[in-house]
Amino acid sequence: MKRLAVYCGSATPADPRYIDFAREVGRTLAERGIGVVYGGGKLGLMGAVAYGALDAGGEVIGVIPEALEGMEVANHDCTRLHVVPGMHERKRAFTDLSDGFITLPGGVGTMDELWEAVSWSQLGYHTKPVGLLNAFGFYDGLLTFNRHMAEVGFVRPQHRGIIIDDATLDGLLDKMAAFRPVTSIVQIKASDL
Repeated sequence: MKRLAVYCGSATPADPRYIDFAREVGRTLAERGIGVVYGGGKLGLMGAVAYGALDAGGEVIGVIPEALEGMEVANHDCTRLHVVPGMHERKRAFTDLSDGFITLPGGVGTMDELWEAVSWSQLGYHTKPVGLLNAFGFYDGLLTFNRHMAEVGFVRPQHRGIIIDDATLDGLLDKMAAFRPVTSIVQIKASDL
């Protein structure tokens, strides 16, 4: 994996562990020679991941919608900053520019990105690993809910393993490296999205 899309919150939680963790993720990815593709912002966990990677000499590619770039939240310190028309183009660029996805703690936007990566895997738009970094047990409830959806029958058996989770970055990267693509429902091209 040469580049990973990193999904995470643009907020700064009161608990400083989250920012420290995000900065460490960016630094570690850079030290492993893995480029970061992310939302292009300088705030919250997004900014911490980017600056962690940049401070370690890593490649950081930001992808930000025009509306957010205009609000002066764009990180112009990135190796490259792509300004795109909207959120759909942003998520498509994440997929096109990366070899996989890692989700750190975040809010609604982070969930949107995670679930779209999962959905696009089910539909055959990509065959890349979708990692969930369950720092501090943040995603315990989501993982339980995902298992529940599968048990009820809303997630096909062949798609139960799309979300790859671990509490540590090293463990998650190892699992992602061993990922084998799932059997998709159909094969969709980017032009079909």
